[in-house]
Amino acid sequence: MLYALGALLLFQLAGEAVTQLLGLPIPGPVLGMALLFTTLAWKRSWAERLRETASGMLQHLSLLFVPAGVGVMLHAGRVAHEWLAIGAALLLGTVVTLAVTALTIRAGMRLQAAWRREASE
Repeated sequence: MLYALGALLLFQLAGEAVTQLLGLPIPGPVLGMALLFTTLAWKRSWAERLRETASGMLQHLSLLFVPAGVGVMLHAGRVAHEWLAIGAALLLGTVVTLAVTALTIRAGMRLQAAWRREASE
């Protein structure tokens, strides 16, 4: 378990380091997650070593939302004052995310169909 937790933290650290060194506009943990995904796709044996720890962390994921909830309660006055902008950002962000996801899936399906046609010829 300690090995897996250390590996997860090292990927997060690597993502943060790359983001800081290159000045990328991507959060370090997101880049670290992309690096972890690439590594797991390349070395499938790592997935089994990380599975138990990752599952344990996911079981307690709700605890990670407690600080965000406390922050919302702490700034309830500000949220009440700026509810329209917050609501619009949430709505627009959701719609854009759904649209981009749908377009990405559609493009992926077209690519997959093209590859299948090429392979069958």
